[in-house]
Amino acid sequence: MDNVEQWKAKLFDMLEQGKGVVQESLIPVFEQGKVIVQEGIVQAKQKFDEMPEIKQKIKETPEIQLYIAASVVVLTIFLSLILSLFKRKKSNTVVLAGLTGSGKTVLFYQLRDGSSHQGTVTSMDPNEGTFVLHSEVTKKGKIKPVHLVDVPGHSRLRPKLDEYMPQAAGVVFVVDSLEFLPNCRAAAEYLYDILTKASVVKKRIPLLIVCNKTEKVTAHSKDFIRKQLEKEIEKLRTSRTVMSDADITSEFTLGESGQPFAFTQCHNRVTFGEASGITGDISQVEEFIREHVKP
Repeated sequence: MDNVEQWKAKLFDMLEQGKGVVQESLIPVFEQGKVIVQEGIVQAKQKFDEMPEIKQKIKETPEIQLYIAASVVVLTIFLSLILSLFKRKKSNTVVLAGLTGSGKTVLFYQLRDGSSHQGTVTSMDPNEGTFVLHSEVTKKGKIKPVHLVDVPGHSRLRPKLDEYMPQAAGVVFVVDSLEFLPNCRAAAEYLYDILTKASVVKKRIPLLIVCNKTEKVTAHSKDFIRKQLEKEIEKLRTSRTVMSDADITSEFTLGESGQPFAFTQCHNRVTFGEASGITGDISQVEEFIREHVKP
């Protein structure tokens, strides 16, 4: 068909113009659309050659109408591709983080099989598994499994957190509410690093700070722990701002200038909860998980 090459050129011009105005993240979509359009044109040309009556009708159709029709086809392709891009499968990964001895691994086993797994539970390697939460095993209907990762709390092993954070739907940061005060500074430093990570800030990954071991009478309340962590993070923020050149791990700043730090100032949503891994009182952790990993 005589006008096929002209249409092809015009369509490719549209693709190139659109490519220049979209964000870089959509460039692969345009490349994919370009390939689809090219293949479609080749197939259409073959069909036209096999069907002379349709070929004659198209020749008799004004070029502007053909151009509009082709443009509608291109637009439809792009809209479909863009929609598919933004409808990517939502993550079912939840990361358990916190200092060594905070009780992350006990929570992991409670969530997985309802066991406190008492004994030596301090982990040096990530505990990882994909499963339906133990409390949901007897529920009827289809339930989406959770990919739960218990990241070791030892400072030398924390870089493993970066392997899972980009895929995380949520983070559960576990705090030992019984031995909180001696570990307050270390917990605040760990939280500061998490809350300033680019992967957390850009995706606004929600974070639940769980005050564990609440079955003990001498355990601190979540409100007390929140206030103390905010004070420690404020100290860290001040010192790291002064020594910004040495602060090579923080990718984003934290808090608001001229205001004391509060978790409400974070780029992502930060909430507090209480739990007891030993007794199995972990309902607030389960609620957080199911809020961000829909059944």
